[in-house]
Amino acid sequence: MKRLSVITLGCSKNSVDTEHLLAALPADDFAIVDEGPLDYLLYNTCGFIGDAKEESIQAILEGVEAKRRGEVRNLVVFGCLSERYASSMPELIPEVDAWFGARDMNPILRFLGVPPSRFIRRRQEARRGYAYLKISEGCDRRCSYCAIPFIRGPHKSVPVEDLVAEARQLASEGVSELILIAQDTTFYGLDLYGKRSLARLLEALSSVEGIERLRIHYSYPSDFPEDVLEQMASNPKVCKYLDIPLQHISDGVLDCMHRHIDAAGTRRIINRLREKVPGVVLRTTMIVGHPGEGPEEFRELLDFVREARFERLGAFIYSEEEGTWGAQHLSDSVPEEEKRRRLDELMTLQSSISLEFNRSRVGAVERVLVDDVVGDSLVCRSQFESPEVDGEILVPAPSVAAPNAAPSVILSEAKDLIGRYLIVRITAADEYDLTAEIV
Repeated sequence: MKRLSVITLGCSKNSVDTEHLLAALPADDFAIVDEGPLDYLLYNTCGFIGDAKEESIQAILEGVEAKRRGEVRNLVVFGCLSERYASSMPELIPEVDAWFGARDMNPILRFLGVPPSRFIRRRQEARRGYAYLKISEGCDRRCSYCAIPFIRGPHKSVPVEDLVAEARQLASEGVSELILIAQDTTFYGLDLYGKRSLARLLEALSSVEGIERLRIHYSYPSDFPEDVLEQMASNPKVCKYLDIPLQHISDGVLDCMHRHIDAAGTRRIINRLREKVPGVVLRTTMIVGHPGEGPEEFRELLDFVREARFERLGAFIYSEEEGTWGAQHLSDSVPEEEKRRRLDELMTLQSSISLEFNRSRVGAVERVLVDDVVGDSLVCRSQFESPEVDGEILVPAPSVAAPNAAPSVILSEAKDLIGRYLIVRITAADEYDLTAEIV
């Protein structure tokens, strides 16, 4: 048995890649372990922005030290960092035994002596009721600030039948919520079927026994498909929740970003979502300090956030990434201190909006999925919260056990609820999390 460990850095898309890779390894030949001694230590890296690149490099260097101590025989690096810097990384860190990119994991399998795979099956290490489902790879967009197209390549959809097969396997292992992810989920199917086919995919996944929730992430606002709105409005398995990164509202900044949509178009899609899907919860992201954003443009962004009242919003400071159109043609002229001030002002505004939304739910009865047990609380989510990026609904664990039960019994019974649904009443709220009791 060869002892192998994979350390995954970066986003949920990388986590899916790792789970596909692990599922392709023959169980008779490989023992998947968390610590040494190791025959193979693999790093699935992120190379999207500066902080992520530094984290990946530091992790690799820690692996180099483990190899020097004799705890690791073979050090392998793959993912976005090695794809982006394929020509320079091997020379910078020669202790790594093999470097692979991010677009195809079959070369990794060949290095490990394993036959190639179609990567339909997954191996999830943690027990949970949800899983990310990567429906496509790459991106045909050319946003001026983004390195993804030349890291991950052009858009390539996964066939519907493969995704349904993957969903069936996940459902058989207790997964009931699928979170659809891609660089742009609304682009799904154009390359395979000649038209946007996300709605078709939602219908197909809805038919999988055991799948009770479908959640859409990373939707591009331009040319949003109308039939997806119909699915969100009428299909009870599709969450009334949408992650739709907008990045900005100023026409000038959106033009610099190459977003192919203007302020009027952005408002139209937001209004259309609210109209067609009553009660929908919208998550978006914004970039502050992008070239072209002066005080007036930033004030316009704040006014738009007040107007749109997004239930969820995250924001990032613009960082110039080498190789992007923005780095080559735009001046990163906003001082870092000013960028951080703008970020703080935007997020302070959003905190008040999030608090208002959360407080409006107090007293509501909602169906929640139990994700985890932390301390004496069940960590849950309704259709209006996505894992890792949104707040949580906390339910006191003693309420699921018999009166006067011992703490160990309470904890044991609570852990048995992971992956199950409960009906709860919201009792309190802050800017991020809610508290509830079982009905």
